[in-house]
Amino acid sequence: MAERIEVLLTEEEVDKRIQEIGEQISRDYAGEKVHLVCVLKGGSFFMCELAKRITLPVSIDFMSVSSYGGDTKSSGVVRIVKDLDESLTGKHVIVVEDIVDSGRTLSYLLDMLGSRGPEDVKLCTLLDKPERRVVDVKVDYKGFEIPDEFVVGYGLDYDQKYRNLPYIGIVKFD
Repeated sequence: MAERIEVLLTEEEVDKRIQEIGEQISRDYAGEKVHLVCVLKGGSFFMCELAKRITLPVSIDFMSVSSYGGDTKSSGVVRIVKDLDESLTGKHVIVVEDIVDSGRTLSYLLDMLGSRGPEDVKLCTLLDKPERRVVDVKVDYKGFEIPDEFVVGYGLDYDQKYRNLPYIGIVKFD
């Protein structure tokens, strides 16, 4: 089955929105330091661009979780592939994710990170698909609300392809 990609959000639209989110985080945490926790692999593109636009001291760490495998829908089973390297105790933590879909993975992750002693834990996502939500999660910083389509680009992949697209596209199967 062949696939093709239709542009949903242009590179310019994504870049402008990330700038706005960086400015909002900088205002919300004025005078503080923030600790960004990137959810790999997809969140890495977004986190790097976001960190450059936050005008406060920023530290970063990485976590890898899996609930998709090679499919286009979440399996619902959350597996920690790589845990954090640093303690979260007393830190203002912002979990940076590429997309919030069913909410299962993020709900599990936010609960787990919240139990590690941070000052607070917020969620920042580039894309949000609220109509797919099966578990309620609070998104504190949102790039775009998108329709229930399978999307790629800007770190999001389909079977490890298309992460490097500088825009967000919808995968269409022919």
